[in-house]
Amino acid sequence: MLKLNKEILTRLYMKDLRASYPTFPTYALPERKYSDTTANGLTKCIKEFLNFTGHQAERINSMGRQIDNTKVVEDVLGRKRTIGSKKYIPGTATNGTADISSVIYGMSVKIEVKIGRDSQSDDQKDYQKAIEDAGGIYTIAKDFDGFIEFYRDLVFKDKAVLTSQLGREFVVVSEAQRKIQFIDNLEVLVLTEKQFSRL
Repeated sequence: MLKLNKEILTRLYMKDLRASYPTFPTYALPERKYSDTTANGLTKCIKEFLNFTGHQAERINSMGRQIDNTKVVEDVLGRKRTIGSKKYIPGTATNGTADISSVIYGMSVKIEVKIGRDSQSDDQKDYQKAIEDAGGIYTIAKDFDGFIEFYRDLVFKDKAVLTSQLGREFVVVSEAQRKIQFIDNLEVLVLTEKQFSRL
């Protein structure tokens, strides 16, 4: 993960933490270490980045679960035995579903996390086709840097780039909500009606 992208994610985390705990001094807030070297780590980075920037993102768990109906009993002679059985209940998610389901500025975006040589299964390819045929967006994230590149293309593509009075470039990402997003650090701001009317 590039140092810049790690700094962006850490800054967004600290900003969210300060908003949640405004009376805590900054030095007392716990730091979080981010890594995209494992599937779980990359999934966490992407999900938290999206949630911190005002989008909706959730991890989809498509695995089933095991129900343990076993019990250890003791007979009159003091011998212990295990009786009962374990039962597997398959998951209810669609086969091949993506790891992260999100909404980015009103667009349905499904993100499949793949690390190293990991590749899509046939079910995942079918799911991707179904999402894209329905007008959704599907992407495969192999690392956090690649995801940030995808995010920048998705959010900033075909949008007019404006410059603030301080020389920072930004785009209007939602006129209805008066939201702008800075290009350099991906920070999202909600403007007042007066501020927005001056753009």
